[in-house]
Amino acid sequence: MSKNKKDIKEDLQDKAVKDQVEDVIDEAIEEVENDKEGKDAKGETPELTEEEQLKEDLQKEKDKFLRLFAEFENYKRRTSKERLELFKTANQEVMTAMLPVLDDFDRALNELHKSGDENLIHGVELIHNKLKETLKSKGLEAVEVKEGDAFDSEIHEAITQIPAPKDKLKGKIVDVVEQGYKLGERIIRYPKVVTGK
Repeated sequence: MSKNKKDIKEDLQDKAVKDQVEDVIDEAIEEVENDKEGKDAKGETPELTEEEQLKEDLQKEKDKFLRLFAEFENYKRRTSKERLELFKTANQEVMTAMLPVLDDFDRALNELHKSGDENLIHGVELIHNKLKETLKSKGLEAVEVKEGDAFDSEIHEAITQIPAPKDKLKGKIVDVVEQGYKLGERIIRYPKVVTGK
């Protein structure tokens, strides 16, 4: 089938419009590229005096230097902060491994107090205190918790809840089952507590 003259004329007009649109787009792209390269509308680079060119180059180098310097300062600050954090918690594994030994000493002392042998109690207390002081000198601290303190889920670990023996202990700590410890500002073992309801 052959196309009639009207269809052919419309196709030619559409093609002409498409060509014009493509030409306008090409010119716009060329203008943007020339602007990026510092060329004027005729496609020529504007002439800069040697002094202006040197000033422009110097400004670019200053900008690069300032960015590099700022990046280096951020790097130094970040690594020194990480190093301090590492030093504070470097002993964490050793301290965590020593906590059960400390708990055993506490239990042994409680049982010895029940037996009443003063010489044995005194000897074990000396060893216990020496161990606690050594660990304390390395940054280990007990988390202070006692009966009647308010329960805080950020600091305490509730293992059970029992009816409060007194009304004032409702919602508060009734008993401390296991002592908690922190190394520096970081809690390495949360105190295990019983709360009242």
